[in-house]
Amino acid sequence: MFVKPEMIEKESMRLIEEGMDKKRIAFYSKRELKIVKRCIHTSADFDYQYNMIFSKDVVGNAFEIFKRGAVVVCDTAMAAAGINKRVLGELNSEVRSFIADEDVAKEAAERGITRSAICIERAASLYEKSKKPVIIAVGNAPTALIKLHEMIKDGSFIPDLIIGVPVGFVNVVESKELILSDNCKCIVSAGRKGGSNIAACIVNSIMYQLKEENI
Repeated sequence: MFVKPEMIEKESMRLIEEGMDKKRIAFYSKRELKIVKRCIHTSADFDYQYNMIFSKDVVGNAFEIFKRGAVVVCDTAMAAAGINKRVLGELNSEVRSFIADEDVAKEAAERGITRSAICIERAASLYEKSKKPVIIAVGNAPTALIKLHEMIKDGSFIPDLIIGVPVGFVNVVESKELILSDNCKCIVSAGRKGGSNIAACIVNSIMYQLKEENI
């Protein structure tokens, strides 16, 4: 039996909310809950109802960022590929990922640091040149968040929004805690879970909601 894609997603979201802890549903704002549900939808992992952290009014702030035309800088090509380009274009926004650039690999080798850290520096340089709002979406590399924390602390770069959801073990939890300590506008998955697909789905959820609310 053929089922339209939009009906599949609608039913998936219904089943997700049905399976969630009712206290967690009440814990989040309506906008935050839509992001949480999309994270669960993307991963089939209900733990996201417990580990997503949102800074105050972050989704509303994200709407304003996109309304000005944003540059989303991802730490992986996979995260960049997962962001809906059609909706991004409708919002006069773009996505960039520097991780595969040859000069990034060369500079990282020369300086003895990760390519992801270099990518954060490139994002800061991009902001200086374009003056467009910058959203940092990290789904893989905790070193990107650590470098970002260092730049926030010395005042050299403070992005308009940080999506910090790297996955893994080494420095993953610590890097997220550093970003949370910076008191910036951020969306973070506490603990070890996350990933490029989660970073992309959070960006998509924000854009979809903005379009739906037509504000």
